[in-house]
Amino acid sequence: MKALKALVPYLRRYRLSIALGLLAVVGANGVAALSLEAIKHGVDALSEPGATRNTVARWAAISVGLALLTGLGRFWMREILNGTSRRVEADLRDDFFAHLLTLDASFYARHPTGEIMSRATNDIQAVRMVAGPAYMYLVNTLVFGVIAVVRMAWIDPWMTFISLVPMLLLPPVTVGFGRIIHDRFTRIQEQIGLLSTMAQENLAGQRIVKAYGQEAPQSARFRELSAEAMRRNVELARTSGLFYPSLGLLAGLAMAVALLVGGRAILAGRITIGDFVLFVLYLGQLAWPMIALGWVTNLFQRGAASMARVSEVLEAEPRVRDAPDAAAPDPVRGEIEFRGVSFRYPGADRDVLRDISFHVPAGSTVAVVGPTGSGKSTLVSLLARLFDPTAGTVTVDGVPADRWPLARLRRVVALVPQDTFLFSASIEENLALGFDDADPASRLARVRAAAAVARLDETVSEFPGGYSTVLGERGINLSGGQKQRAALARAVARDAPILVLDDALSAVDTHTEHEILDGLKQVFAGRTSVIVSHRVAAVMDADLILVLDDGRLAERGTHAELLRAGGLYAALQRRQMLEAQVEGDDLLAAASGGV
Repeated sequence: MKALKALVPYLRRYRLSIALGLLAVVGANGVAALSLEAIKHGVDALSEPGATRNTVARWAAISVGLALLTGLGRFWMREILNGTSRRVEADLRDDFFAHLLTLDASFYARHPTGEIMSRATNDIQAVRMVAGPAYMYLVNTLVFGVIAVVRMAWIDPWMTFISLVPMLLLPPVTVGFGRIIHDRFTRIQEQIGLLSTMAQENLAGQRIVKAYGQEAPQSARFRELSAEAMRRNVELARTSGLFYPSLGLLAGLAMAVALLVGGRAILAGRITIGDFVLFVLYLGQLAWPMIALGWVTNLFQRGAASMARVSEVLEAEPRVRDAPDAAAPDPVRGEIEFRGVSFRYPGADRDVLRDISFHVPAGSTVAVVGPTGSGKSTLVSLLARLFDPTAGTVTVDGVPADRWPLARLRRVVALVPQDTFLFSASIEENLALGFDDADPASRLARVRAAAAVARLDETVSEFPGGYSTVLGERGINLSGGQKQRAALARAVARDAPILVLDDALSAVDTHTEHEILDGLKQVFAGRTSVIVSHRVAAVMDADLILVLDDGRLAERGTHAELLRAGGLYAALQRRQMLEAQVEGDDLLAAASGGV
């Protein structure tokens, strides 16, 4: 239950509404007690000499009127407290999502998407039940319980005591079942997280599933996970199936005792028939709050388990965050320097980058090439502070990157990542991501200009909706090359002082690549550009070329200097020229054979 302390600040925001709701709970129960008293007086009136139909009708009318007031009070207690719980749910979900956006890549490497989605939906819903219904019914049970026990004791203390003896078993039964329910509910939530992860991965990667004919194996695996989730839910249902009847059995025993002892009391003349009816009514209505107490305990147990899972995310600290005295130069020139930078991914046993040092003057273009796995993408991710280096320093305009305000640094670095991602929004909204132009016409003009540089304008013109065309999930209605060009246009439209292209044209054909690179020359002018590519043709005009090999800076220099050195870069160019020649010969042979 300690996990629920994290919910207190959210409840405190609505303390006035909660107070009014709880006041409605107390008022409704007080009026309900008066309604039962009216029934008692009506029953006693029947046994009095000279009782008339009007007398009984008067008490019946009073009882109905009080019952209507009770119903109105219960309506307001639900309206206020359940409504408050929905507001708490919305606040918690908003904070949960906002905090997720502050967490860095290492967090998402440890937590699958499906598990996070389960916490954002099922767990927050379970917490909502605590933030309203649970304590509402708890207070309702306590208030009515006190009223009922006091009034029953006033009628006959011994009958009250002996009738409530079976109820003494409720606390140990509730605690015992509550622990089992807590454990089993936690296991269910964990399994739902695995199930959600698999569903999300298969929906996002449905092209791969179909291309490799994995529909049946993936369906079989999903059925296994689903069957396990069902088994765990059945275990919980079996426990709950024993829990609630046990409570009902105890309440039934209490009623049987009351009938036995109360009947003797009437025959002995200690109580009236009206007193007995009132006692039985109180005992009968006390049974539901006692049963509800078990349900409330269940809600608190589930809510505590879920709040612990939600708090685990809310309390997670991003490894990449603002320094207390963060400050950035103004204006930004775009000078970049790496000083003895090494990096190792969390949990890995070896460095991806080792002692990297280089300097990029403001306004120049630097290219990074090297074999697959040499650390090229990791290097540019350090520049955008997606990670912080394990050792060494990355500086921008002479200021260490970790001393820049994080939001400010990422505004001045426009990154085209290797893994292209597009949102389920219009093409214009995707390309305008990263800048906020109040003038729609100016915004569209910037988007169109950037699309022209990325050679995306012709593709967009073929869509019926043009730039208003809404893309499917992850841009599914675009080809791989079109997605890359959209990502490039998005970065160009941002007009940042530092432009980083991480193998941004790998899915584009050679001819289109040359056209795009020609268009980018004007974009590169006046800004610092970092180009990561596996094609020599894309980097040969750079002011500085860095060659990475197994995480180390193996070579540096201009295109001509590196060719004269005859090292890795020269070997890379010779291999690519040979591949191009072989490809050309194959095309020529195919064309000759078709004549």
